[in-house]
Amino acid sequence: MAISAYRPPNSLLFSDHYHFLRLLSNPTRPNYLNLHSGGLPNAHPLSSHDSQHLSALSPAPATAPASADPDNGISRLCIRGDLQGALEILDSAEGRRLDDDAYVALLRVCEWKRAVDEGFRVYSHISSSSSITCLSTRLGNALLSMFVRFGDLLSAWSVFGKMVERDVFSWNVMIGGYAKSGFLDEALDLYHRMLWSGARPDLYTFPCVLRSCGGLTDMIRGREVHAHVVRFGFSSEVDVLNSLITMYAKCGYCATARNVFDGMPRRDCISWNAMIAGYFENENCAEGLELFLTMRNLSLEPDVMTMTSVISASGLLPDSEFGKGIHGYAIRMNFLTDVSVHNSLIQMYTTLGDLEEAEKIFLRQESKDVVSWTAMISGYEKNGSPDKALEVFEQMGANNVVPDEVTIASVLSSCASLGRLDSGTKVHELARNIGITPCTMVGNALLDMYSKSRCIDKALEVFRQMPEKDVVTWSSVISGLRINRRSFEALSYLRQMHVDVKPNSITFIAALSACAAVGALMCGKEIHAQALRSGLGYKGCLPNALLDLYVKCGRMEYAWTQFNILKEKDIVAWNIMLTGYAGKGRGDLAVSLFNQMIEAGVHPDEVTMVGLLCACSRSGMVSQGWDYFDSMKRKYSITPNLKHYACMVDLLGRAGYLGQAHQFINDMPIEPDAAIWGALLNGCRIHHQVELGEYAAKHVFELDDTSVGYYVLLCNLYADSGRWDQLARARKVMRERGLEMDPGCSWVEVKGVVHAFLSSDESHPQIKEIYAVLKGLYDRIKAAGFTLPEDQSIAQMETSKSDIFCGHSERLAVGFGLINTTPGMPIWVTKNLYMCQNCHSILKLISKIVRREITVRDTEQFHHFKDGSCSCRDEGYRGGSMR
Repeated sequence: MAISAYRPPNSLLFSDHYHFLRLLSNPTRPNYLNLHSGGLPNAHPLSSHDSQHLSALSPAPATAPASADPDNGISRLCIRGDLQGALEILDSAEGRRLDDDAYVALLRVCEWKRAVDEGFRVYSHISSSSSITCLSTRLGNALLSMFVRFGDLLSAWSVFGKMVERDVFSWNVMIGGYAKSGFLDEALDLYHRMLWSGARPDLYTFPCVLRSCGGLTDMIRGREVHAHVVRFGFSSEVDVLNSLITMYAKCGYCATARNVFDGMPRRDCISWNAMIAGYFENENCAEGLELFLTMRNLSLEPDVMTMTSVISASGLLPDSEFGKGIHGYAIRMNFLTDVSVHNSLIQMYTTLGDLEEAEKIFLRQESKDVVSWTAMISGYEKNGSPDKALEVFEQMGANNVVPDEVTIASVLSSCASLGRLDSGTKVHELARNIGITPCTMVGNALLDMYSKSRCIDKALEVFRQMPEKDVVTWSSVISGLRINRRSFEALSYLRQMHVDVKPNSITFIAALSACAAVGALMCGKEIHAQALRSGLGYKGCLPNALLDLYVKCGRMEYAWTQFNILKEKDIVAWNIMLTGYAGKGRGDLAVSLFNQMIEAGVHPDEVTMVGLLCACSRSGMVSQGWDYFDSMKRKYSITPNLKHYACMVDLLGRAGYLGQAHQFINDMPIEPDAAIWGALLNGCRIHHQVELGEYAAKHVFELDDTSVGYYVLLCNLYADSGRWDQLARARKVMRERGLEMDPGCSWVEVKGVVHAFLSSDESHPQIKEIYAVLKGLYDRIKAAGFTLPEDQSIAQMETSKSDIFCGHSERLAVGFGLINTTPGMPIWVTKNLYMCQNCHSILKLISKIVRREITVRDTEQFHHFKDGSCSCRDEGYRGGSMR
C-alpha cells in the first residue's frame, strides 16, 4: 500500500499511521515488524522535519505557564523532547481531560526515551480524567505502541481490549509485540483474529507474520499466509516477497524459496541476501556461493550483510583458498572498515583451523566489540587451545568489554577442558553479576563444566534453577550424572525429560551409556526401541552406542546382530567389537574379527591395536601379541604410543614373563608413564612377586600418587602374599592422602528392573531372604564336600585382610537373582570394583551347586561362571582352590 494512501489529519501532530509509515519507509530505519531487529523503531517521536514544521506554525517559548493552554504547552515541550516540563503541565491539569494530541505527544516522548514510570503516569492521567473504555483509535494506538516498546504485553493487551475501534496499525503493533517477545504462536493467533474481525492486512503485516511462521518452522501456516499475500494483492511487493523467501528457507524448503526468488519482478539487495543466507542455513553452501557469484556477475554490489554471510559460509568449505579469495575481495571492496566483517573473517579462519591468520586480523582490528573477542575466544576453544581462550578472556576484561552469553559459554567450555574449577566458578559469579545466568546457553555450559569437574551436585543445582530447559540441558544433566557414576539418577532424569522435551540422538547416547554402566540391558533395549520409533536408530553415533551397550552387558550375540545390521561399519564399530571380545577373554575371536576388518578394507587405528593387544593379553597369546606389536608401524603405519607399550607389559606380565616385561620397559624409546609401571605391578600381583612389585610401585607413585587404583594393586599384592604389615602401611598412606575407594556396589537386572546392592547395606527389602539363601548355599557347598575359601558370616559382612577392596556386594546381587528368577536362568551382575579372591571362589562353587550360569563384570573383565569354573581361567586368583 502506498504511503500517500494515509492522509494526515488537520492537526499539529501527524496521525499514527502516517508517522509510522514515514519511519518504515526510511531505508535506514529498523523495521518494527522485524523479529531480528528487536521490535519497534528506536527513533525520536517526531523527526526534525516535523519539529521544524510545527515550530514554524506556532513558535513556543522555552516554558509554558500552567495557566496557558495545557494542550498547546505540552505539545510544544514534547516537540523539544522536554518530557519533565510537559509532565509538570500535565500534573497541573489534574482531573482535566486533555486533547488526544497532547496525550499522544507525551506517549511518544515516553516511548522514545523508554521512560516507563513517566509513561504509566500519563496512562494514569488518561484513566483518571475520562472513561478509559472510550479510547479513540489514535490514542489507543499510541498507548499500544508505548507498552509494546516497554515489553509490557499485559498492559498492551488491556488497552487493546478497551479500544472501541481498531485499525490495521493496532493489529500490526500487537502482532509485532508478541512476535518480538517470542510468543510466535500467539502472534499468528492474533493475525487470524485480525482477519476474522474484517481488518485488511497491509504491507507491514505480512513480514512479521511470515517471520513468525519461519521462527516456528510451521510450513502449513506459512503456505496459508502465502495464499493471503496473493489474495490481498501483495505478491509483487519486495518486502513481502523477501519475507516469504526467509520463511521458506527457515522451514527447510530452499527450492520453494528459490521459486519465489526467481519469480520476483524486481529484487533488492535484501532479496539476494535472504536467498543466499537461506542456502547457508540449510547447509547448502555450494548453491549459496554460486548465487553470490551470480550476483557479482550481474554487477550487483553486495552489502555488509552479504559479505558477513558469505565469509562465514566460506569457513565451512574444505578448501581454504575460496575463503582467502573472499577475504581479498572484501579488502578490495573496502568492507574491512566494518567491524562485523572483521568478526566474520575471524570466525571463518578459526573454523578453518587457521588460528595464525585469525590472530592477525584480531590484532589489526582497531575497533573490537564483544563479538570480536568472543570469536577469538571461541576459536581457541574449538581448536584445542583452551588455555589461550582464557588468556584472551582476561584481556577482554582488562579492556572493560562486558561478555555476553556466547562468550561465557565458550569460556566455561575452556574451563571444563582444562579442569579449571576455580576459574569456572569465577566465571559463574561474573555471569550472575551481569544477569545472564538465566540464559539457557549459559546454564548448559555451567552444567557441562561442573559435571566434568566432578561437582555433580552443583550441576544439579544449576539445572534446578534454570527457567528454561532445552534438549541440550536434559542431555547434559543425563551425561553429567553418568560420568559421575550416578547412572540410576541419569535414567530417572530421562524419564522426567519425556514429559517436557523430546530426546535427540545425543540424549539417547548418554542414556545408553548409563545403561551400559550398570548392566541395565532391558532399559537399554527400551531406549533402543524409542530411538527406532523416533527415526534416530541409525543416525550419527547412536548405532555404535547401542553396540557398546550390548558389548558391556556381555551380550555378544546381540552385539554381533547389531554389528551385522549396520550397512556402513566405521572404525569405531570394529573397535567396539574387538574390545568386547578382549573383555570376554576371547582372543581367538578378536583375531578373527581383525582379519575380517582388514579384508573389508578398513584401516586399523591406534584404538584398534590397543583392543587387539589387550585381547591377546587376556588370552595368553604372547607370540601373536608380539607379532601384532611388531607389525604396527611396518604394516599399518601406526607408531606405538604409551597405551600400546602398556598393553605389551600387561601381556608379558600376565603370562609370567616379569623379567622380560621389566626389560621391555627399560628398552622403551619413550619415557614410561604410570600406566606402564602399573601394568608391571599388576603382573607382580598375579604372580606374587613382591620385590619387583614394590619396585614398580615406587615408579608408579613418583609419576602419579593420587590414583587410588594403583594403591589397591599394591595392597592386593601384599594381601595375596600375606604381607600384612606392609599392607597396613600402604593403607595408612592412603588414609593420610585422603584416598578412599568407592563403596562396593553391584547391580543385577531382574524382570527389567535394576537393583543395586552396596557393601554392608541392609536397606534392600529382601535383604533377610538374601542372607538366608546365601547361608543355605554355604551349607550345601560344605555338604557337597567343598571347602569354602573363608568361612565367614555373610550377614555380618566382616571384611578380611585379603579382600578389603571388594565388599562382597556381588554375593548379595547373585543371592537376589537366585530368589527372583526361575531355575536355570542366567544371572548377570555388574560390579564397580575388582572382585576379590574369596568372592571369585565362592561364585564358582555356587554356579556348580545351583547349576546356573553367573556372569559378573568387574572393573577388569567379564567372569563367566559355569559348572564350577570361570572363563578367566582363575587368572589373578591362583591362590584360590575349590577343595
